[in-house]
Amino acid sequence: MKREEVFNFSAGPSVLPQEALERAAEEILNYNGSGMSVMEMSHRSAFFQEIFDSTKAKLKAALNVPDTHEILFLQGGASAQFSMVPLNLMEGGTADYAVTGNFSNIACKEAKKYGTVHIAASSQDDNFSYIPAQDQLDLAPEAKYFYYCSNNTIYGTAWPYVPETKAPLVCDMSSEILSKPVDVSRYGLILAGAQKNMAPAGVTVVIIDKSLAGREVPYTPLMMSYKTMIEKDSMYNTPPCWCIYMLGLTLDWLEKQGGVTGMEAIKHEKAAVIYDIIDNSRLYKPCARPDSRSDMNVTFRTGDADLDAAFAKEAQARGLMNLKGHRSVGGLRASLYNAQPMEGVKALAAFMKEFEVKHHV
Repeated sequence: MKREEVFNFSAGPSVLPQEALERAAEEILNYNGSGMSVMEMSHRSAFFQEIFDSTKAKLKAALNVPDTHEILFLQGGASAQFSMVPLNLMEGGTADYAVTGNFSNIACKEAKKYGTVHIAASSQDDNFSYIPAQDQLDLAPEAKYFYYCSNNTIYGTAWPYVPETKAPLVCDMSSEILSKPVDVSRYGLILAGAQKNMAPAGVTVVIIDKSLAGREVPYTPLMMSYKTMIEKDSMYNTPPCWCIYMLGLTLDWLEKQGGVTGMEAIKHEKAAVIYDIIDNSRLYKPCARPDSRSDMNVTFRTGDADLDAAFAKEAQARGLMNLKGHRSVGGLRASLYNAQPMEGVKALAAFMKEFEVKHHV
């Protein structure tokens, strides 16, 4: 198939803006007259320093990051942060964790290696189909931080509010960052793997309140110290240069869409198209409760595993790719990240209607 015949609904690595890919293709052999690809040049060169500084400034502007916070470009994915956060912020004490999906559950288990984890909330009792309300949060008064994942890619839920806590908020925003405005000042730390809304897999963005740095336990590995990374401006060693460059191109595209405010309206519109079909269907069943639904990852199923498989297979033949649900839960999932065009959403909606007519008894 040709690119124009395919719509990629993968949960990650996911679709990137075509404009950013075309710009990268133009510059891949010779960036800005350097005679080198970004993938070849030294991270200490003036050429790359300009890319780095520009990308950092664009991200700061896009999310209105205050001067109290530092932006870091790290490696290891969001999963490395499951260890890095407690090593740096837990101080061997207690931390609150809200377990509302697969990745917050893994983060919770990892944090137990470094201190006491207090489960402040969990939705595991109903297969992670909802987000606990503010008045359901059981907050430990001695907690060093409150950890949650704002959007759960596997289960298709998203926090409809920002938790109110005394402890600093630590949030995994991997699958919804840059899709809406965020009051960064309310967070002690925001972490996000790039491969959903920002860039290819390889760079992890961390936005940290600088006052929280320097609290790491003595046995924290050198490369996992926020203090070290702040002091070296993410360049203690070679950073993920190409991914940082691609993030900059994606941010250029995002600005043309109206920034995060414009993207929020677009994402609501896209998600509404698919949820409308699910809510008015006799075949499709939603996985997430209506008050906890994600605009980024729409999860649903037919109720029959074989029919789910047939849906994904027939969709793929039509160029609607990667609609199979996560291997741990099955079902179906359409990821509607920023770069997914409305054209793709409408194509999926048309296929869903056709499939229901064909297979509903």
